[in-house]
Amino acid sequence: MKKKENNERRGEVEKILLELSGLDLKELFKKYQTDEHGLDPVQAADRLEEYGRNIIDFGKEKSLAVRIKDAIINPFNIVLLVVAMITFATDVVLADEPSFATFIMLVAVIIISATISFIQEEKSNSAAKKLQGMITTKLDVIRNDVEIEVDIEELVSGDIVKLASGDMIPGDVRFIETKDLFIDQSQLTGESNPVEKFTTSEKDVGVTDLANIGFMGSNIVSGSAKAIILTTGGDTYFGSMAKSLNSYEEKSAFEKNLDSVSRLLIRFMLITVPVIFIANFITKGSWLQSLMFGITIAVGIMPEMLPVIMNSSLARGAINMSRKKTIVKRLGAIQTFGEMDVFCTDKTGTLTQDEIILEKYMDVLGREDKRILRHAFLNSYFQTGLKNLMDVAIINRADKEDLGYLKEAYVREDEIPFDFSRRRMSVVLKDKNGKRQLITKGAVEEILSICSYIEIDGEVKDITDDLIANAKKIAEENNLEGIRVIAVAQKNNVHGVDVFGAEDESDMVLIGFVGFLDPPKESAGEAINALRKNGVRTIVLTGDSEGVAINICGRLGFSTEMSLTGAKIEAMTDDELKEACEKCDIFSKLSPYQKQRVVKMFQANGHIVGYMGDGINDSLPLKQADIGISVDNAVDIAKEVADIILLEKDLMVLDEGVVEGRSTFANMSKYLKMSVSGNFGNMFSVLIASIFLPFLPMLPVHILVQNLLNDFAQLGMPFDHVESKYIEKPKKWDLGGIKGFMVSFGLLSTVLDVLCFLVLWFVFGYNNPDMAGYFQCGWFMFGVISQTMVIHTIRTPKLPFINDRASVQLTLSTLAVIAVTLIIGFTGVSTLFDLPVMPLSYMLWLVILMIVYMIFAQIMKVIYIKRHKDWY
Repeated sequence: MKKKENNERRGEVEKILLELSGLDLKELFKKYQTDEHGLDPVQAADRLEEYGRNIIDFGKEKSLAVRIKDAIINPFNIVLLVVAMITFATDVVLADEPSFATFIMLVAVIIISATISFIQEEKSNSAAKKLQGMITTKLDVIRNDVEIEVDIEELVSGDIVKLASGDMIPGDVRFIETKDLFIDQSQLTGESNPVEKFTTSEKDVGVTDLANIGFMGSNIVSGSAKAIILTTGGDTYFGSMAKSLNSYEEKSAFEKNLDSVSRLLIRFMLITVPVIFIANFITKGSWLQSLMFGITIAVGIMPEMLPVIMNSSLARGAINMSRKKTIVKRLGAIQTFGEMDVFCTDKTGTLTQDEIILEKYMDVLGREDKRILRHAFLNSYFQTGLKNLMDVAIINRADKEDLGYLKEAYVREDEIPFDFSRRRMSVVLKDKNGKRQLITKGAVEEILSICSYIEIDGEVKDITDDLIANAKKIAEENNLEGIRVIAVAQKNNVHGVDVFGAEDESDMVLIGFVGFLDPPKESAGEAINALRKNGVRTIVLTGDSEGVAINICGRLGFSTEMSLTGAKIEAMTDDELKEACEKCDIFSKLSPYQKQRVVKMFQANGHIVGYMGDGINDSLPLKQADIGISVDNAVDIAKEVADIILLEKDLMVLDEGVVEGRSTFANMSKYLKMSVSGNFGNMFSVLIASIFLPFLPMLPVHILVQNLLNDFAQLGMPFDHVESKYIEKPKKWDLGGIKGFMVSFGLLSTVLDVLCFLVLWFVFGYNNPDMAGYFQCGWFMFGVISQTMVIHTIRTPKLPFINDRASVQLTLSTLAVIAVTLIIGFTGVSTLFDLPVMPLSYMLWLVILMIVYMIFAQIMKVIYIKRHKDWY
């Protein structure tokens, strides 16, 4: 029904957009009670109050009921819920003497697990929301004929907005003016190539093919535009399909691995439970008692607290990162940090100081020439697109050189915006005498490719191969000094042309170069070394020239023996590039698609890849990477696709994130290994006891209480510390390793359980059905305390208690569980669980058994580490 409603709503939105696309501008302005001068502030405020903020409900802001439901529903709790329903039927509805104990214990486990998970998730979300409130996205809006910046959430229908490269389209819009406008609307259509937009559109086309309509959820790749906002928030085309777009999100590597672990345990349960049921039925004769015992064993196998430990660990990691002014948009990204072994980053602002200075302005022979600065300033100042750091540096230098008067001497007639294929941008200016000229600046090779002439000492000459080689030599010499060089060209014969395009960038005159210095950050080298020590290889993917990239990277300690440019990459097959990725640390002169391809090849080689960027050209690799990282002042699209946003551009935070992720992994791994090995051992012990004992080794309620206490003992695990040696390398879930650990330590647990059986049978004489309660109480106490004590052995590769101590939280949780177990076994509390009070003499044997267990567990650990070279 909801799907039908969503389709009907989308159809209505499509019909409205098709109609609005065909209106002439006068009709459109009249419909929205606006004009080219924009709304007045009172109109805008009234519409904002009437229609609400410009926000789409993706279902991400979940209601309290939904958040509680998500905390309850997981694979392990589902198993518990099923068992609880069966228990209620057999122990209450069908039983001659109803017993609620087992049912209450199951429900208690579910409630406690869900409550802890819910609280930790809420804490994490609260910390993230506080930081997200510090991030704002603004756009240029015309109101009352004045251009102002307005928060994108406060835009309303009828607003006139100015858009440029990197901007997110703030609603469904109709374009009033466009200039070489290309839009990425792949999120709506799946089409990977940018789509060109105009002020008019053909009729009888699909809604996403309307050439004069821009859609919320898309972004400007290149060019500029002025547009009127037609609809905002949930009334947009994107808003009409938001729920269906959000219905499926691809699972992260972490979530896939967690699912694999869950499937492993459920398969183990499906194999073990029938065997135990059959063994008990043959030896005891009661099928109902055997069935209930088998179902209870199924519960015993499940690590019910895994979702709690997982969420607690991830939430704690997110909270710790929030204290470092880092927003974790996706909780699983914390653990992906720990898996990351390749970190790709742009150069500018990440490895450098992000304070670009115009160092040189020179003619084609490399001599200082203020005229070059003049032309570069005119190009940067009069462009309407996104001004990058080099534009800002040019404008600042021109102001210092008293060139500000040029702002009044020219008017802009047209421009050809920058894009990443041409790697240049142009403006067409007219002076007070009516003279027009086209000024272009951009990457040296791309400018040379459109120049037919060169100016030397005021004389324009035909450009030759020798002159081209000399120009490249000057640029390269500066590049090797760490100075980024861009070329400047112009031509005067541009009369008789009204609308300019890329084809007009031809027969240009090369007049000179401008050089920029952006020195490396002192902290960058330290951060890269820290990442390297932690097993993360840093790769530079930059659009800058090869010479500059090598210079900066060499000063930061990168290997410069091999570097690849975008042109070289383009000529490589995927197999060749995959091989090159394992040897090369520096990739330069890359387009956005080439950056994405390099990230993809690293992933194809089996690496977990992180990518950090803040520009338009970083959105594709940010999407492709396993973990995307951006910063607060990044362009809209970069912040949108990132998993993590840094409020301060500090690479050391990334190293701290890696350590946080690996600590999180280690603590989850500890819990998982302890749970599955302990439960695996218990199942074998139960199987042996079921075959040889004339009574059940424990009742279902005993197993449930034991399981609950064992899990409670590990609630302090997310707060435990991890030895530094074991966070120096990336960590991945290893199902084979988990299986091996489960068998090794599980069988050790079984051996000690059998030893406990022998003590209870022969030493204390609990060897007949009348004494079954004492046997059950004795094994119950040993099972809980042994699994609690072994936590301290398994949590560290060192000698526990002596060479390495657990965190305060874990120490308290284990001590509390041991105390509760002793109270249950040696006081009248035991009767609440159908158990007799054990004699105090059993305490001595418990201590002896614990010592034996801890010694053998330590020996097993040493053998395991020697064999596997790793512990976590």
